[in-house]
Amino acid sequence: MIKKFILTHAEYYPTSHWDERPIDSVISLLVIHNISLPPNEFGGDYIKYFFTGKLDPQLHPYFQEIYQLRVSAHCLIKRDGTVIQFVPFDKRAWHAGFSSFQGVNRCNDFSIGIEMEGTDHIPYTDDQYHSLQQVTLALMQTYPAINIARIVGHNDIAPGRKTDPGVAFDWPRYRVLLT
Repeated sequence: MIKKFILTHAEYYPTSHWDERPIDSVISLLVIHNISLPPNEFGGDYIKYFFTGKLDPQLHPYFQEIYQLRVSAHCLIKRDGTVIQFVPFDKRAWHAGFSSFQGVNRCNDFSIGIEMEGTDHIPYTDDQYHSLQQVTLALMQTYPAINIARIVGHNDIAPGRKTDPGVAFDWPRYRVLLT
C-alpha cells in the first residue's frame, strides 16, 4: 500500500538526491536495476549510504571511485526481501541517467526506479521476487499508466551503457507474479 507517495511496509530512509518531476509528467514507467556494494558483495548498509551521499570512501577501494556520485532510486529490495524507500514516488529519483523509452528521453522524468540488491549473473532470491511483486502491484494500482508493457530493465532504456538487472533476473517469473 502507498500512502502519501511512500510504501507503508517499507523502511523509509530519505535522501536529498532527488528533484521535482516536470509539471506535465505522468508516472508511467517502472525501471528495474541491480546494485551491489562493494561489487558482487551483499549485505550491510553501503547501498543505503551511497544513495544518501554518506558513503565513506575509506571503507573500500571501490568506494573511492563512486562516493561523490549523486544518484538514487525510489526503492531498494535487499536479498532478504526488505524494502527500503529513499525517494517519494511523486519526486524524480536519479536512477536512469541518459535514457530513452519508446523515443522519449529522460526516463527519470516519468519513471520509478527499483534497485534489486544483486548482480547481473547471480540469481535473485525468492524473498526479492515476492517483495518486488508486492511493490509492483501497489505501484500499478496507484499509477495506472504503469502496466506490464511499461516495466523494463535499465538495459532496455540505456542499451550499450547498462546491463542491469542482468541475465540472472527471471523476467518470465516476475511477469507471472503480476498476473
